[in-house]
Amino acid sequence: MATLDQYAVIGNPISHSKSPEIHTLFAKQTNQALAYTTIEAPLDGFMGTVKNFFAEPQNKGLNVTVPFKEQAFAMCDELSPRAAFAEAVNTLYMQNGVLWGDNTDGCGLVNDLRQNNAIKIAGRRILLLGAGGASKGVFQPLMAESPSELVLTNRTAAKAEALVGRYKEKFVKNANAPCIAENLDALNGTFDLIINATSMSLSGDAPPIARRLITQHTVVYDMMYGKEQTSFNVWASAQGAALCLDGLGMLVEQAAEAFRVWRGIQPCTKSCVERLANKIEESR
Repeated sequence: MATLDQYAVIGNPISHSKSPEIHTLFAKQTNQALAYTTIEAPLDGFMGTVKNFFAEPQNKGLNVTVPFKEQAFAMCDELSPRAAFAEAVNTLYMQNGVLWGDNTDGCGLVNDLRQNNAIKIAGRRILLLGAGGASKGVFQPLMAESPSELVLTNRTAAKAEALVGRYKEKFVKNANAPCIAENLDALNGTFDLIINATSMSLSGDAPPIARRLITQHTVVYDMMYGKEQTSFNVWASAQGAALCLDGLGMLVEQAAEAFRVWRGIQPCTKSCVERLANKIEESR
């Protein structure tokens, strides 16, 4: 009997991960023979765990989650352009003895906005909060959708300026790309789309932005998700935002892109998003 191709998500902690359920659904839907599980790597033993995993020929790919995405980036032999820009890897696979790294987070966000929620990005003014790893993963894919302007803000202004500068250096022939770094207290005008790429919702913190940035037409997207509406979205809804979305759809969409990278098949995500959302609703 042939051995199933093996995949896993690696992180610490990892028992809460929904990735095994997601990829098992994708495999069933696309008639792919594979198994998917979780691996909790020691905080000081990530690289060794990855090397041991790929030492077995049936082990084909890993998803990488916190806190290991930067370490995954550092150990790759080859990188996709989107992983190279993000300086973080969430998808690993071995090809002809070469360890490849990819980053599917930005694609996941864009697909969730456009396909699952019919949110137009092109020609829209976007505010992106945070300049850490989450922002690095989605910055270039958002810019590829041709917004009218992408404004990046962060508590440490230098980090936002560095990320915008690096984008212009790598992707634009001149300095006139419609993206800028702005201090939190200098944000002005209103935005069509506000994306929270910080972890503030995990601690229940109030957003450090002014209410006047939100109108009745503003869509707010928090990359975090949980059993209850995130604190960021609770706040935005109270300010009159048109629609508040969380990161559950992004989780499914980035997994679907990783599945495509590994297996060459694009799974349908709608039923998976609905199933996870229903489970969350039932658990309340």
